[in-house]
Amino acid sequence: MKTKGSKSTSPATSLPKCPTGIQGLDEITGGGFPRGRPTLICGSAGCGKTLLAAEFLVRGAAQFGEPGVLMAFEETETELKANVASLGFDLDGLVRRKKIVIDYVHIEPSEIQESGDYDLEGLFVRLNHAIDSIGAKRVVLDTLEALFSSLANEAILRAELRRLFRWLKVKGVTAVITAERGREQLTRHGLEEYVSDCVILLDHRVNDQIATRHLRVVKYRGARHGTNEFPFLISNEGISVLPITSLGLNHKISSARIATGIPRLDSMLGGRGFFRGSSILLTGTPGTGKTIVAANFAQAAALRGERVLFFSFEESPNQIIRNMHSIGLRLEPLVKRDLLRFHSARPSLYGLEMHLATMFKEIATFKPAVVIVDPITSLMDAGTDSESKGMVTRLIDYLKGGQVTSLFTSLTQGGHSLQQSEMAMSSLMDSWLLLQDFEGNGERNRVLYVLKARGMAHSNQIREFLISDRGIDLVDAYIGPSGVLTGSARAAQNSLEKAAVLATQQEAARRKRELERKREAIERQINGLRSDYESETMELRRVDEQVGTQTLTLTTERAASGRLRQADAKVPASTRGSSRNGKNGRIHR
Repeated sequence: MKTKGSKSTSPATSLPKCPTGIQGLDEITGGGFPRGRPTLICGSAGCGKTLLAAEFLVRGAAQFGEPGVLMAFEETETELKANVASLGFDLDGLVRRKKIVIDYVHIEPSEIQESGDYDLEGLFVRLNHAIDSIGAKRVVLDTLEALFSSLANEAILRAELRRLFRWLKVKGVTAVITAERGREQLTRHGLEEYVSDCVILLDHRVNDQIATRHLRVVKYRGARHGTNEFPFLISNEGISVLPITSLGLNHKISSARIATGIPRLDSMLGGRGFFRGSSILLTGTPGTGKTIVAANFAQAAALRGERVLFFSFEESPNQIIRNMHSIGLRLEPLVKRDLLRFHSARPSLYGLEMHLATMFKEIATFKPAVVIVDPITSLMDAGTDSESKGMVTRLIDYLKGGQVTSLFTSLTQGGHSLQQSEMAMSSLMDSWLLLQDFEGNGERNRVLYVLKARGMAHSNQIREFLISDRGIDLVDAYIGPSGVLTGSARAAQNSLEKAAVLATQQEAARRKRELERKREAIERQINGLRSDYESETMELRRVDEQVGTQTLTLTTERAASGRLRQADAKVPASTRGSSRNGKNGRIHR
């Protein structure tokens, strides 16, 4: 025990629970019905009270090893076995193996005459014997109104009801009692909901000619529980309740990327495509090519060896396969190899919950890596906006929980803002692509945007979306002062730009040729000047040689002339020697 201020606190203890085994119901109730206590299931005719109680009993015996007793006041054992068999449960086999005891109590109001006091002692004896015969842990009473329908004494009736619920608690069995809904209160007698520890209200309503069943936990003593109203479905596999609140945002994530089948679209998404396990929304007006993009995405995944489940609500599988031939996609081999599976149904076939349950069943059976829903907006007429968004939320969370990549196409109406989705569900999606028509020059052309791609770099530019017999191609749209040009306007603009480039190239070539001519003229001038220079240099060298020759000749002639005039007399060698030595000689002045 801990004390904080004036208040004392103790560790919280959880109430023992008895799991129902019903998908979603255990999540809403936090583990199931209160163990060893009575639970009341009330509702109008046709809402599924008996089936829910019977499934609680069957799953207890088959899955949790808890035998049960079903005491019926309206339907015989044969009728109950046949009705439960529609859910896929072998009630007859459980009865033969002594896992379940069915006790039909026939009550005919016309044969009952109320006189004096009466009690339920005979019912207690009969029920006690059935429980002890197989060691039952679960008990179902269906329904109390048949037992008290002809008895008018309210005081005795209330007293016996209280005694019945106390007896069930003392017996230690987990009991489920079904009751018809009253006009101004949950049950006709207005007492069962007060003495029950858990009260579940079922409702079967019709909106816009579409029937939907709903479940709400009105009361649960000693335990926290979901208080909202949740739609539920009765199918051939039992009852399923998948509330939004039971699916937390704790699913695993992956950093792996998968290609879209359109190379340039992958380039717009950082070159690698979408994250595996992410949810993708593809919106566009009619005729913009949403199904074609989805088919490319499906083919790319199947060619990687991944299974693809394609839900179509507008076209049959054969029609989709035939139409994809026009763009070069061959889907038949992928279907034959069981890599691609189609599931087509009209949205008006049944309500949202049945569609959702069918999709869950197909996904659980096929175990795909990629799921395509084309278009998700076709289902929106089957419910209100909140119901539709709730359905999409549950589907997305279910797929993300299994690391399944999902692509949803959504039909938008012309004239709406680019950032407006018809379902207002874009916030649920990890990536959002938009296909749009551009009208001009007497034609309509398609463009593609990447409005959102969580966690990855992506292009913010417009690409023109072209569809041909060779498939899909994304080309750069012309964006200039006059706006975005697509189609023939883009082609004309490209022609103008090419012509301008060609003219520029021709002008550049002309100038290059002119410059070459000038260069050649300059080279010729340089060569002429160089030739003149060399000529003058050679002339100067010749003159120098002539001058040298003349000088040498003149010098020689002068020397010869001097000798002729005896200007230079030869001196005897002896004289030159005496004079040089300074002996035996004199110098005459």
